[in-house]
Amino acid sequence: MSSKILQKTIKEYRKSVVNNPKVMLARNSSIKTNFVDIAMNWEAFRKIDHTFSHTVSGEMKVTNQKSSGRCWGFAGLNLFRIYLGRKYKLKQFEFSQNYFIFWDKLEKANYFLESIIKTAGEPRDGRLIMHLLSDPVQDGGQWHMFVNLIEKYGVVPKSEMPESYQSSNTTRVNRMITRKLREFAIILRESHQKGVAITEMRELKKDMLETIYKILTISFGSPPEKFDWQIKDKDKKFHRFENLTPQKFFKEHVGINLQDYICLIQCPMSDKTYNEVYTVDFLGNVVEGESIRYLNLPSKRLKEAAAASIKKDNPVWFGCDVGKHFHRDIGIMDMDIYDFELFYDTPFPINKSQRLEYGDSLMTHAMLFTGVDLDGKGKPKKWRVENSWSDKYGDKGYYIMTDKWFDEYNYEVVVHKDFVSKEEMNVYKKDPIVLPPWDPMGALAK
Repeated sequence: MSSKILQKTIKEYRKSVVNNPKVMLARNSSIKTNFVDIAMNWEAFRKIDHTFSHTVSGEMKVTNQKSSGRCWGFAGLNLFRIYLGRKYKLKQFEFSQNYFIFWDKLEKANYFLESIIKTAGEPRDGRLIMHLLSDPVQDGGQWHMFVNLIEKYGVVPKSEMPESYQSSNTTRVNRMITRKLREFAIILRESHQKGVAITEMRELKKDMLETIYKILTISFGSPPEKFDWQIKDKDKKFHRFENLTPQKFFKEHVGINLQDYICLIQCPMSDKTYNEVYTVDFLGNVVEGESIRYLNLPSKRLKEAAAASIKKDNPVWFGCDVGKHFHRDIGIMDMDIYDFELFYDTPFPINKSQRLEYGDSLMTHAMLFTGVDLDGKGKPKKWRVENSWSDKYGDKGYYIMTDKWFDEYNYEVVVHKDFVSKEEMNVYKKDPIVLPPWDPMGALAK
């Protein structure tokens, strides 16, 4: 058998394909039409139903992250506003997403520079250094990174630090900051080669971070230190709170103890086990902040915990691979919404573990569960999802995730500790197994 593609073989391929009327029909229909619409399965499409047996109270108009990868923070702030909205009977409210991303960029810059100092003796072309240099201040994040920012910097209303053009369109400012950070990495590594002490390298880093702070201020604006907050509730009652700090605003008006929330993942890869806790090396934003911590459990346990939370009127932050078997306009995540096997005349049999191990899937996006539809036996049929891509899609920005899709492409949920067992909490508290930075579980939601 030849190692190259022979002309004879190509003729055999052509004959096989052109003599297959199903393939020709698919070819002709896809010339002027998006193939995902052609491959849509009528039986799944006709069953789309945005009613749920259980939904949390306090849903608001969805937010819009625009051309940025801030979904993880949007989802976290959307969770907060449900509790704030209930407390003050608000019809609509948004926290400043610009405020959290300002501090995230500064902290990521510091985390990157500290990582460069820590690895200054590693070869420049080694896998670790190449990984660190690849995307040091990308928009994406994880739950514990969000927690670190909130606990250090608090939150502010959107009115106190509204969106800028750059916060809603982050590609170019990320590029400029990354360029400076790579320049700084050169300086730090060359300093190490000259025998400069770590204390002196950190003095250099302090000046470097001032440059990053300046770029962030130009791009996103200046974060407020104090502010007044005034609202009118659903009963048209006026409230004013004066001389607030961002930390005080979170503590006194949101009032959630973030240390009570734990992160559950479902990762069936062959090198990982259930009922084990994991972290990821060189993954974080706030130096000396809380480390990434995942408790790996079967999908059934993630669903049970999430459903129990929703039934108690608590929304659930989660991370998934949103682009798979997903129709954005309709707002549906469903394993049966497309019949790709019929359309392409070939099966797609690889399972969740294989998709993770061979680069076909990982967590890409974070959103919020605000509802679940349970059958007569209490088993979930589908999930209501609050996204942050505006109200143009789905049910005014709220999507459906079928339970079958949850099994295949949902990877992570964050729930209050009340919704996991005592045995699971004991495992969660153990010293975690450290995964390499490039492990699929190190993916950041955008």
